[in-house]
Amino acid sequence: MGLVGFYSGSFDPVTKGHEDIIVRALGFLDELVIGVGVHHAKAAYLTGQQRVDLLQPLVDQWQKTTGKSVKVVQFSGLVVEAAKDNNAKIIIRGLRDSADFSYEMQMAGMNLALTQEISQGIETIFLPSQGEVRHIAAKLVRQIEQLGGDISSFVSPHVASYLANRNKNEKK
Repeated sequence: MGLVGFYSGSFDPVTKGHEDIIVRALGFLDELVIGVGVHHAKAAYLTGQQRVDLLQPLVDQWQKTTGKSVKVVQFSGLVVEAAKDNNAKIIIRGLRDSADFSYEMQMAGMNLALTQEISQGIETIFLPSQGEVRHIAAKLVRQIEQLGGDISSFVSPHVASYLANRNKNEKK
């Protein structure tokens, strides 16, 4: 087994920003586990299973193009526990701006402190978003989509199609 990374998020929905971080992480990891966070106190736009299902075609594509192992799991507890459960030694986090950096630095410190108590420590690696996707946030994509806007430049075609069909069915 090589170097395993854990990339967690809500992926509600998965965006091209998420894809950017995943593809770049696969450049130095042997295996990537994508953790779809499901939290009972958060009102998600999509169910955990829907988010996993939307990630799966992308996972299939990444595995073909990189030859690396990529899998998607759902988790509801601490990220460090989910990472440990999946044999990850690295937590991958994407950064869009200084606000993300400030928050993620705190989380990285807390996660490292927690993992030193439960294992040998799991490090966090930050990947800055590339310029063409830096502005993309799932929350904004949801808002645009809910207001009838075109989200096709922010998500993969299958995600845009799924959300459009989902909304048509809900309006019936």
